[in-house]
Amino acid sequence: MEKQSAVKNRPVQMEDVAGGIKVLEYEKRDIIELEPRYSTNEVPGRCIKCLAEEKMFSCMRELLKDEKDTGKLQQRYQILYSFLESPDLQKLCDETEKCLSEGKEVSVRIYFEDSKIKYELKIKGESGKN
Repeated sequence: MEKQSAVKNRPVQMEDVAGGIKVLEYEKRDIIELEPRYSTNEVPGRCIKCLAEEKMFSCMRELLKDEKDTGKLQQRYQILYSFLESPDLQKLCDETEKCLSEGKEVSVRIYFEDSKIKYELKIKGESGKN
């Protein structure tokens, strides 16, 4: 799905990657959105760490098999790798699990800003930033 934007930092293209993972391409940076879910009898859920690992390994496989246009893939891989190495990861996992156990819908957006990994925890009807 393509969207044109004249406004700075608005989505240009949204790519639905896999269940619970979206990559939002902004004019200046990629933002990866992870949507953790609890497991039910019908649907297996995944935590944010599992979703990030899944997307990181997917990026790695694409980088290994495709030699063209790897800049965006490399950037996404680096975002995910940095997020998984972040000291805040466990705290964020705990917070999202708590929200999910309370029946709230959450998503986590991760991106680079000023060469540092940043994340935003979004709780349906609320927002939080690192």
